[in-house]
Amino acid sequence: MTSTAPVAGPEGRQAHPEHLGHVIFITAAAAMGGFLFGYDSAVINGAVEGIRGKYDIGSGTLAQVIAIALIGCAIGAATAGRIADRIGRIRVMQIAATLFTVSAVGSALPFALWDLAMWRVFGGIAIGMASVIGPAYIAEVSPPAYRGRLGSFQQAAIVIGIAVSQLVNWGLLNAAGGDQRGKLLGLEVWQVMLGVMVVPAVIYGLLSFAIPESPRFLISAGKTAHAKKVLADVEGKDVDLDARVAEIEHAMRREHKSTFSDLLGSRMGFLPIVWVGIGLSVFQQLVGINVAFYYSSTLWQSVGIDPSSSFLYSFTTSIVNIIGTVIAMIFVDRIGRRPLALIGSAGMAVSLALEAWAFSAKTAEGTLPNTEGTVALIAAHVFVLFFALSWGVVVWVFLGEMFPNRIRAAALGVAASAQWIANWAITASFPSLADWNLSGTYVIYACFALLSIPFVLKFVKETKGKTLEEMG
Repeated sequence: MTSTAPVAGPEGRQAHPEHLGHVIFITAAAAMGGFLFGYDSAVINGAVEGIRGKYDIGSGTLAQVIAIALIGCAIGAATAGRIADRIGRIRVMQIAATLFTVSAVGSALPFALWDLAMWRVFGGIAIGMASVIGPAYIAEVSPPAYRGRLGSFQQAAIVIGIAVSQLVNWGLLNAAGGDQRGKLLGLEVWQVMLGVMVVPAVIYGLLSFAIPESPRFLISAGKTAHAKKVLADVEGKDVDLDARVAEIEHAMRREHKSTFSDLLGSRMGFLPIVWVGIGLSVFQQLVGINVAFYYSSTLWQSVGIDPSSSFLYSFTTSIVNIIGTVIAMIFVDRIGRRPLALIGSAGMAVSLALEAWAFSAKTAEGTLPNTEGTVALIAAHVFVLFFALSWGVVVWVFLGEMFPNRIRAAALGVAASAQWIANWAITASFPSLADWNLSGTYVIYACFALLSIPFVLKFVKETKGKTLEEMG
């Protein structure tokens, strides 16, 4: 419940509650990009077996079709910032919404496997753009006193998008009688699953016309009067608008545009702190978290669970993901980043090892005995819980805080690129690895979770309670 008294923000500024409803609407509209990020990333989970059957392809080819969207993600993330600085944050949101819409329609109505892959790339570019522009825009329009809480809307929207996609997939599968290639609306059900994303994509596009441009961009474009109007709307009419504009202009003049060359050290290529950021990004992916969101339905079916139940388990896993994310948001500033990361690593290592043990009992008929099946299901949910309450949130917090000001932007770009590459490696390799040895695959993921513990202990410093300036 919101207090009726104004809340003091940094430097004595106040965020006025009468404007909070408007600011929350703006933030929620921008966070629709995060919702689509999560939705589009995970919706493919329900279509994997349908695509395999439709085009009669092996695990290697299937993996490339699933993983190719991540190439688009890297392109979108790498270009969104520069495009936004040229044409504005809102225009980038509208471009992303258009790409999400085109990707949804094209993926639902592919002519062949090659154009399905192409539409997946378009969707990936939209994801990459949304992953950059959402947090940046929200930070620029949020009153200082509420910036942290409003900034969490993006991560919350991502995990909700993942959960909704799994719920929709489960509902559509049941509507098609449990057949992943059953007919629905004149299409195979997997096509409808991919096409449904057109609804939130259009909503995102429409909402982008209802929210204001970022004051920071407006000032950079010389539209100071317009910027003042937006600042009055989000921070209150009692704020000294001339002082706020002067403050933003001063901050923009002081900013150092970090470049790739700023990241280079004398001996190891990158500076040591950049390698730590890359390590955090890579470990976050090498524990196999995206297998849970891209392939879980296929995974459960491969050990004898019927399609309808496998889709339901994918949804319940997504709910656990939301719960873990909320836990992380509550405790990340209370107990610190490092303790959460270490707790998560230990929990993931144990749960992944239990999954590996359970999958080792897979019979020749492709099923699991009752005990091992139960252990596998529980361990899978526990794994996602420990990831979500730790590395799922903590890595992004670390990356936003750990780098010195002069290299922060460039270092973040390198670390994020490393994360997309590691994500692609896991996503592209899982089907073939699972065909080779499912239990062995989970042993590999468990080893990476275990190795992340000494990595954090030796190389990662706590950033809780420190200002960004204290990072150098």
